[in-house]
Amino acid sequence: MSINLKKVPNTPGVYKFFNNHEIIYIGKAKDLKKRVSSYFGKSYKDRKTSQIKFLTDKVETFTTKNEVEALLLEQMLIKENKPRFNILLRDDKTYPYIYFSLDHEYPGVYSKRTKKGVDKKYFGPFVSSEAVKKSIKEIQKIFKVRNCSDNTFANRTRPCIEFQMKRCSAPCVQKINKVDYFEDISSAKSFLTSSDTKTVQRLMRDIEKAVSKLEFEKAAEIRDRLNRLKLLQEEQSVVTLANDVDIFAVSSEMTYLGVSIIVVRNGKIRGTKTHLIKQALYSSFDEVYQSAVFNFYENQIDIPKKVLCAYELSDKKILEEMFQKKHQKKVRIIHSANKSIRPIFNLCKINAQQVIKNHISKEDKYTFALNELCEYVGQKEINKIEAYDVSHISGENGVASSIVFTKTGPEKKSYRLFNIPNHLSGNDVGSLEHVLERRIKYFNDPKIKPDLLLIDGGKTQLKFVNSVLEKSNHNNLKAISIVKGLNRIRATETIISKDGILELDKNSKAFLILQEMRDESHRFAIQAQRKKKRRTISKSELDSIKGIGVILKSRLLKKFKNIKNIKEAKLIDLMTVEGINEKIALSINKKLNESINN
Repeated sequence: MSINLKKVPNTPGVYKFFNNHEIIYIGKAKDLKKRVSSYFGKSYKDRKTSQIKFLTDKVETFTTKNEVEALLLEQMLIKENKPRFNILLRDDKTYPYIYFSLDHEYPGVYSKRTKKGVDKKYFGPFVSSEAVKKSIKEIQKIFKVRNCSDNTFANRTRPCIEFQMKRCSAPCVQKINKVDYFEDISSAKSFLTSSDTKTVQRLMRDIEKAVSKLEFEKAAEIRDRLNRLKLLQEEQSVVTLANDVDIFAVSSEMTYLGVSIIVVRNGKIRGTKTHLIKQALYSSFDEVYQSAVFNFYENQIDIPKKVLCAYELSDKKILEEMFQKKHQKKVRIIHSANKSIRPIFNLCKINAQQVIKNHISKEDKYTFALNELCEYVGQKEINKIEAYDVSHISGENGVASSIVFTKTGPEKKSYRLFNIPNHLSGNDVGSLEHVLERRIKYFNDPKIKPDLLLIDGGKTQLKFVNSVLEKSNHNNLKAISIVKGLNRIRATETIISKDGILELDKNSKAFLILQEMRDESHRFAIQAQRKKKRRTISKSELDSIKGIGVILKSRLLKKFKNIKNIKEAKLIDLMTVEGINEKIALSINKKLNESINN
């Protein structure tokens, strides 16, 4: 690495990490020396950092006067260089607005992206073009405002299909006078600014006026418009917040980051936006929020007075000063939501979590879990785990299961079952020892040999398993066990190894996969044990009776549940089963009673 960390200054600034002349990461810091050194210190255990530490072969630093300048420089350099490990949320396009062409004799309503100063003609921003299209469509349905181009308007000689569909009042052919049309324009603007009360009152007056003139068809049409408006009001998420606000929430899981943004203007949600970052390097959530906020407003004009973050930033003044310096606007960064905005605030947090859940693949889940488990058990790599469980009923019909998990999840083709000898059935320790002695012979094949063994049991079971491994050619193979917690309460299990208890985080993916493997091996063993019991019972007694085939055997067991009940049944009860006559019933009774006497 071509840098002397001792020469890095203790000042605010920006740093670049290079790999083979390529910039792979750009960051900022209040103290450059402290931050840069943290990446290469021996005590740093964050997995997100280990990769960049491994790849970096050169570091460059730039000093700034303060953290705000560092943030501005950092984002400028990220925009120019687009490093692969940086969080990039920005859309180079501006967000869409709804625009009214008020300079026209009969204004139209359109969708526009603009970097110009927002005036009374523009309403927004909307976070997606779909939200704009939907709003314009609703405006046309309720207020019948035209959406055609000025050229099309000027050359119309008869109403278009929009008029026939009752989505335009056809001002192009004077189907509506200018005064009434401008009232519709005014109502549409009020609708967008959440002043729907005036619009509702106006429509109700129009209904009364039409009824008084006996214009019932017109009154019905206005009523439909009013009902449509009321329905839309119910569908929209409305908050009782006096000022505009944008809400930001960030969620993290495995190597993923989920970012959710909700824009609220004039008490209405103008839309939501989510971002998924699959591989992101960051030192803290502060950094993620700073990047998200900065990028979101990069090309925006309509900036609210408040920005609500679902995380309490350690230094919110950096962003507040950034808004002042870059956008010449005073913006407050807040962290708590009042009662009116709280439902929207909670929705934003849920969206951030959901965008991750929607994209996490099965392979991602298990790969991450096994990699995480490596750190706990002290192994460089775990690609395959075998888990064992023993099942029996009252010491009979014992079976053992062996299931396999890899980085793609359960590998069911590699599942195995072992019958336990009668003299060992009921002896869990002896059964495990027996199974491992049989199974371990196949570990000479590298394709079969696992990287780790998981046992459902305590110290005693683990001790015997390790003794088997030590006697074999595979004494380097590590085994761990999962011990049930108090009262078998989930998430209270203990993970132990040869060296003692492993302190796994109960919420970690590593712990969850061990639980899943324990449950799966238990399910597989129980299922096999029950099949074995059913097979043994039915085969040993009913199959020897003349006249009893597969169908009659099935009917008998269905009615009487088990062999014991069949033995105790009276002849008349046996004959209630379809296909069982007196002769067969006597044979059943005689044969089963003989077996009892014997």
